[in-house]
Amino acid sequence: MEQANVKVSFYLKKSEADADGMCPVMARLNIGKYSEAAFSLKLRVPQAIWSSGRASGKSVKAKEINNRLDEIRAMALGIYAELSVVRDSVTADDVKSLLLGMAGEQTTLLSYFRTFIENFAKRVGVNRTEGSLRSYRNAYNHVERFMREKYNLSDISFSALTLSFIQDYDSHLRTDCRLSPGTIINLTVQLKIIVGEAVADGIITTYPFTGYEPVRPKQKRRYLTSEELQRLMTMPLHRPNLYLTRDLFLFSCYTGIPYSDMRLLSKEHLSLADDGTWWIRSSRRKTGVEFEIPLLDLPLHIMEKYRDTAPDGKLLPMYSNSTMNLNLKRIAKLCDIDCPLVFHAGRHTYATEITLGHGVPLETVSKMLGHARIETTQIYAKVTDDKINADTRVLNERIAERFSVVI
Repeated sequence: MEQANVKVSFYLKKSEADADGMCPVMARLNIGKYSEAAFSLKLRVPQAIWSSGRASGKSVKAKEINNRLDEIRAMALGIYAELSVVRDSVTADDVKSLLLGMAGEQTTLLSYFRTFIENFAKRVGVNRTEGSLRSYRNAYNHVERFMREKYNLSDISFSALTLSFIQDYDSHLRTDCRLSPGTIINLTVQLKIIVGEAVADGIITTYPFTGYEPVRPKQKRRYLTSEELQRLMTMPLHRPNLYLTRDLFLFSCYTGIPYSDMRLLSKEHLSLADDGTWWIRSSRRKTGVEFEIPLLDLPLHIMEKYRDTAPDGKLLPMYSNSTMNLNLKRIAKLCDIDCPLVFHAGRHTYATEITLGHGVPLETVSKMLGHARIETTQIYAKVTDDKINADTRVLNERIAERFSVVI
């Protein structure tokens, strides 16, 4: 919409002056010629230092008063700018309502975000991780900095949260902070989670992320191809630490279990089904979601190989994640593997090459990976050229069986 002329002015309500000459400060908001609203700032000022809508002089008190007036003006103009993007018309009462909410009892974004983080911290070590907590705190700091630098605000009402706010935040992360597309997606996803919680709590009814599309980074392949996996499995290694690292990584490739869950596995997580199949049954440390995985031959052989070497009843002897990744880089160089080889690539390899690539349904893979939502599994579901060729060959055979072509 075309923006109208907006004016914010301040005056004293002298009729309510007290015995010391202190008067309430009022704000008057005008939008265009016909929309006007007035409201109290809950602030009293000595009548003696008031001049032309501001506190006069250079005293500390005068500076504090004028800073507050400037803050209110900036908030009002910022709210109007935000609302004018998503509404055909904005009245002075609209801006007043949101402005008073920001300074009053309405739920605000950063306040809600802080409460979310406090509750999240209580669950660390139960079904949440310290790393995820750090990520949310980092996301909070970015949002707080953005509002301070962009709008000169210390917080904002959920009611004033719009698509324009989200897009400006994205632009701030991209241009001012110079963050990569992948990092921006992570930060905006965490903000989306906070907003989603507010929607679920009934605090807001309009979802401001509707229509927002982040710039997605060009994804590097994060799984091993069948040829790379074969080279990894057969390459002679001459150091025991590399042998162990490879075995542990292959265990992840053939079970999909990530490092954080794998290091916690014990013999108690093993169970034998009536048909003789061994299963691993546990819960994701990150989310608490249960997963159940029938074990293929290779992970069974690896478990047997290290049966008497794992400490404290654990299933496998584990290096630290950093040591594992360092060793995997050395192995990748020996095997001429182009994929950035870190331990988590094993989980991607299981999803992409071992299961989905061999026709295991997405729903089954999602259950084995311990995903709460199938959309998460779809992130892992990369369609390889080999899978396309194989599916096309099957399609060609089926067509040939059903149709005869005369040329």
